[in-house]
Amino acid sequence: MEELKYVGKSIIKDDTYDKATGKTKFICDMKRHNMLYAKLVLSEKPHAEIEMDKSEALNIEGIEAVYTYDDIPHVLYNSHEWFAGGNQYKDEYLLCNRARFVGDRIALVVGKSKRVVEEAISKLSIGYKELESVVGIKQAKENKAIIKNDSNVAFSKSINCGDYEEEFKKADYIIKDSGKTQKIHHSAIEPHICLSEIDEHGSLVVWSPCQTAFQIQYHVASVLNIPFNKVRVIKAVMGGSFGGKGQTVLEPICAFAAYTLNRPVMLYMDRKDAILGTRSRNATEISVETAISKEGKILARKIIADIDGGAYHTNSTAVAMAIGKKLFRMYDIQNQYFQGNSYYTNTIPGGACRGYGSPQAHAITEINIDNAAKKIRMDPCEFRLNNLVKEGAKDPTGGTDIGNTKIRQCVINGMEDFDWKNKRQNIKTKDTDRYAYGVGMACAVHGNGYMGAYPDFSNVDMSIFADGSVLVKIGIHDQGCGTVTTMQQIAAESLDINVDKVRVLEVDTLATPYDSAGTQASRVTFVCGGAVKSAGENLRKKVIDSFCKLKGYSEDDVIASNGFVYQKNSDKKYSYGDVAVELETKHSQSMSVFERYESPANPATHAASFAEVKVDKYTGYVEVIDLLAVHDIGKSINPQIVEGQIQGGAHMSLGMALLEEIDIDKNGYVKSTNFSKYHLLNAPQMPEVRVMTIEENEPFGPYGAKSVGELAAVAPAPAVLNAINFALDTNITIYPATPEVVMNAISNKK
Repeated sequence: MEELKYVGKSIIKDDTYDKATGKTKFICDMKRHNMLYAKLVLSEKPHAEIEMDKSEALNIEGIEAVYTYDDIPHVLYNSHEWFAGGNQYKDEYLLCNRARFVGDRIALVVGKSKRVVEEAISKLSIGYKELESVVGIKQAKENKAIIKNDSNVAFSKSINCGDYEEEFKKADYIIKDSGKTQKIHHSAIEPHICLSEIDEHGSLVVWSPCQTAFQIQYHVASVLNIPFNKVRVIKAVMGGSFGGKGQTVLEPICAFAAYTLNRPVMLYMDRKDAILGTRSRNATEISVETAISKEGKILARKIIADIDGGAYHTNSTAVAMAIGKKLFRMYDIQNQYFQGNSYYTNTIPGGACRGYGSPQAHAITEINIDNAAKKIRMDPCEFRLNNLVKEGAKDPTGGTDIGNTKIRQCVINGMEDFDWKNKRQNIKTKDTDRYAYGVGMACAVHGNGYMGAYPDFSNVDMSIFADGSVLVKIGIHDQGCGTVTTMQQIAAESLDINVDKVRVLEVDTLATPYDSAGTQASRVTFVCGGAVKSAGENLRKKVIDSFCKLKGYSEDDVIASNGFVYQKNSDKKYSYGDVAVELETKHSQSMSVFERYESPANPATHAASFAEVKVDKYTGYVEVIDLLAVHDIGKSINPQIVEGQIQGGAHMSLGMALLEEIDIDKNGYVKSTNFSKYHLLNAPQMPEVRVMTIEENEPFGPYGAKSVGELAAVAPAPAVLNAINFALDTNITIYPATPEVVMNAISNKK
């Protein structure tokens, strides 16, 4: 393979210094003339009809407006729906007069300062007529109280292949497990925020640290009945998202206030609001039955996933299908049945969260795989190697091809680097009366976009200017993970020009071309990167063709390299900018291309994680001593960024494994409303996350690359629970495995 100049290099992100020194401006730092501040009033009750007296609040000097359900356009929308043809079930208003969860939007207060806004909120007289609440999947199934429509079932569908019932009859063993995963807060450093204003052309402008700018444009235009071309959405610098800013939670109501008052409005949230009033990872209850032979082959599997969709439909359909489809793309199981059921509850609505269904899908199934291996006294890695998919495998449900997967190599290489066999055999020699040690592992799968399910394309406008600099206009959203740098490297490689010459814009719906899905579904490097590569190659070809046309040379005699083009064996070189100037002067053409790129595939991307833990049997506290994360990513565009993604994903996954949870009591009230009660892994608790990448080229990816950002947050959690179970000889299947859960498992074992 040709040596690459820019791809595969650890180039430092352009914004690193500015962020480290505090120079970077986030939305909270923005100022506008005559700007107002706004804050949502969130319901304090899980299910109640609302009456509100806002007269005292309106009398406070500096308060411009207090909006309630009676003041807003009564247009339903679904904040998860990211394009006009999505046809998702619509059940949300900008503000509501019937709260369906603690944190539901019931009013918006707008004033000249944050101080007066907070004061006005304290003066609102809110009357709640409480209604019976539905909390948790068990109550939702009972249908004794109905949140909306005629049933608490939001969505239900099965996916299957083969004949699992017949294979169950032939099995030597059937291994059954059931477990639960929790609601999780994304915990981005920057709480949700946005800014709306009317520009000098009368357009409604929305600044948002978002993942899907064209989705915001669609919702704002539709709900406010404004032409799409009069709504401009600009992606602002983002202080983290992890899926939490992937739905339009604040933007439509902020836009409504700015449009109505004809003044700039900044809508802000504090941490409590961000936990209560945005979105969470969907909680699930999952049961698994796996039929195996005594030789260690999986014959069939049946999985039932019940999903807590929360108070509104949002992603109830999408997450159920995401969980199901992924379970057919890692093991070679030709007879499998999946049933996904989403339920309405009076709790925080579900939304995108890093991994989108994969963490839930593998949380219980990977424990079940360990238990299957244990049943026949086979090493869990060897059991997996007996059953993992191979390169070029087909999805048995008819989905896109698995692609050039290297999941088996992930396991084999990981076993060697982790010293798996030695540790598995000897680690219990470290046990004491108080401490138990264990090792465990787990595998995971994710995707590379929406191809095969939804429209998945990206448009790119790429130009070379007279000075030889390059501008790439594309609808990407950098979440702080280096997306812009990655695109710069791909553009530089495809053009064969120094990366410092390339500027890549983030999405601005007025200035950048349309992108079908934004930053979600792990599509950015694979799809948007593929678009940039294709555009760069075509623009470089245009440089060569133009040079030949201008100079009368044959293409075979011309070289384009390092930003210059010249005839072979000639000392005279012309910069790409020189050619652009001459092309415009002599032929009235610009040196630019417009590329529409549709994703050509959606291969699987896989990972394996290996964990060593130390369990305190007196307290239930678990320490992760070592974690190895092995990822099949095709090609690292920027190894340093890839390593950071994997380490950050591991932190999120370990939090899921051990302590993160939005704690909601039986009546629907949230107890973990700040970081003193919603617990994150602190730096001293984090193990060194060792990273290994398998780079064996995905043919359809740009320079062989596949996704990594979401997959990184999946396998560590079940690997840790498998390690705990090995250490204690237990079968913990409840997330998070808090000290209480661990102590209960030890007590039940006794």
